[in-house]
Amino acid sequence: MRMPTAPAADLPLPTKQPPAADRVYVHIKEAVLHRHYEGGTLLTEGDLAEAVGVSRTPVREALLRLEAEGLIKLYPKKGALVLAVSAQEIADVVETRLLVEKYAAAKAVPASEQLIERLEELLDDMRRQADAGDLAAVSVSDRAFHAEIVRSAGNQILSRLYDQLRDRQLRMGVAVMHAHPDRIAKNHAEHGEILEALRAGDATAAVDVIDQHVSWVRNLAQGDVR
Repeated sequence: MRMPTAPAADLPLPTKQPPAADRVYVHIKEAVLHRHYEGGTLLTEGDLAEAVGVSRTPVREALLRLEAEGLIKLYPKKGALVLAVSAQEIADVVETRLLVEKYAAAKAVPASEQLIERLEELLDDMRRQADAGDLAAVSVSDRAFHAEIVRSAGNQILSRLYDQLRDRQLRMGVAVMHAHPDRIAKNHAEHGEILEALRAGDATAAVDVIDQHVSWVRNLAQGDVR
């Protein structure tokens, strides 16, 4: 007796991969942001194609996108140079962060219970990630901590402006922690101070701690951070 076949709806659908150029783009970008490809590293189309398992054509497309974002510099017939984090980039990011984050911190008071709980979760995440030595994850949680405060201000235009800094913040965060490992514990303590100021409803203290917390990175503007 012939057994009935399963309805087509019950069969697992094949997983559709993103386009090849997108896969290369994500591979390179994540590697640059997390410092697997440091500033000064020369990437070749052949090596990238082999690493991702694609032809060279999508590699070229991905590299053009990344050059437009300021992460690499293309050199015909040679490859792509991963750009170091420059002193000017650090200064520009710090200035923009201070303008946005100090305003948002003041407006976040009185802080909602949801904001306090979320900041507590992220602070715990950062502690565990630092203990495990996962600096890339620490940088992601660090950035998320500040982004939650910015979002709490309720200004969507300001939030979108801040989101445009995401890639630069992540890359700088990992680079800074590698260059200054002694700052990891200090950063965690300052995040705790920001949280406590918001919990206490002290807008002035919250703004002051954020000013101190973000401004110190200006010291790095004396030289490049890879």
